[in-house]
Amino acid sequence: MKLSKLIAPKIFPILLVNFIGILGYSIVIPILIFIVTDMGGNGFIYGILGATYPFFQFIGAPILGRLSDKIGRKKVLVISQLGTFIAWTLFLLAFILPETKLWTQNTTLTGNYAMTLPLIIIFLARIFDGFTGGNISVANAYLSDISTDEDRNSNFGKMGASTSLGFVLGPAFAGVLASTILGEVLPLILAALISLVAIFVINTQLKESVPCVVNTGKVRLRSLRRFFQVEHKNCYQEGELQANPEKTGLKRILREPGIPLLYMVYFLTFLGFSLFYAGLPIYANTILDWSSTELGIFLAYSSLIMIVVQGPVLTRLQGKITNERLILVGSFILASSFLLLSFKSLIIIYLANTLLSIGNGLMWPSFMALLSRTGSSKMQGAIQGYGNSMGSIASMFGLILGGVLFEFLSTTVFAIGGIIFLIITALMSFNFMQGKKQVQLST
Repeated sequence: MKLSKLIAPKIFPILLVNFIGILGYSIVIPILIFIVTDMGGNGFIYGILGATYPFFQFIGAPILGRLSDKIGRKKVLVISQLGTFIAWTLFLLAFILPETKLWTQNTTLTGNYAMTLPLIIIFLARIFDGFTGGNISVANAYLSDISTDEDRNSNFGKMGASTSLGFVLGPAFAGVLASTILGEVLPLILAALISLVAIFVINTQLKESVPCVVNTGKVRLRSLRRFFQVEHKNCYQEGELQANPEKTGLKRILREPGIPLLYMVYFLTFLGFSLFYAGLPIYANTILDWSSTELGIFLAYSSLIMIVVQGPVLTRLQGKITNERLILVGSFILASSFLLLSFKSLIIIYLANTLLSIGNGLMWPSFMALLSRTGSSKMQGAIQGYGNSMGSIASMFGLILGGVLFEFLSTTVFAIGGIIFLIITALMSFNFMQGKKQVQLST
């Protein structure tokens, strides 16, 4: 039996950490637009607020990813969750501050809105949460650390399933809690409490996954650092690259074989889904004339299918179909689903949703498993962090662009998303064929 199987911690704690984090994040999604408009904002402000989180996550994720390579995943996950807790505390502070108007604006581009003091605090909360929001990339790096080639696909499928489960339960809790006498405040309180629970789970249940050795130095200084648990860890074996540690800047990461293509796929995937998440609420509200309950059922149905695909289905496919083939099949199914979304028939729309969930369930965990085994284990935090930044850039661009394009192109915006996934299919097909040619030449 391999040593990694003997010493690897159980997967359940990191799945629990991921689920708790997603639950706390998704519980506010259905009510955020109402909070913004109640405090003086409008759709324009809501869009800018939505892009604020990925913008600062783009800045913070690589920093936290590299830091996790040096001091360990566990400490960085605690830092990230602590930042989330502070952000939700700022959110709650916005509800007790007076709605002092700082400025107003009414133009064709921005519409009519008033920027108030509570809105400024909410922006600060999203900035803080975004900058410390590297927990997803660090959690993926942690999962990469404890996975073997035999269980990598299955583990990342389960991680995807825990994410989908969080997205199922979070909005459902929000809808129930927001209908109480406390309104939107109660879901925010629950989100803050969930962050505290996540910190507790990380501290008590999660074992450090980076096999680091502590720098040698003066005994007293080392003991003091150990007492406060802030020792700098050198993530190499004794005597290996001590004098010249491996650099993990973006230029160095991009020199790793396969990384540029995978980062391009990362960017395009988030861009396609950002167009979907920006256009879907407008589509449901204006054209389909759905209520928030109908939209919630639609999204919950999608997440439930993904739980099945990312859990038992991927587990059965483990070892039978390669990651590259699953990415190819998943991205093609996603392209088909996006092209079907423009039809107004309820049956076709749910068929599109089913295909979208199956495609996403097959493609994304397989892609993350492929990314996690690219490059050395010593730079996985950086690889995941920069990948997260690719997604953040695409989310910033796609969320703003999707809303604007839907006003001019209506449901054609979904066709653009379909074309993006066809491009991903073509890129992965070309890469797959090149890999087969190299194997044939070597033999």
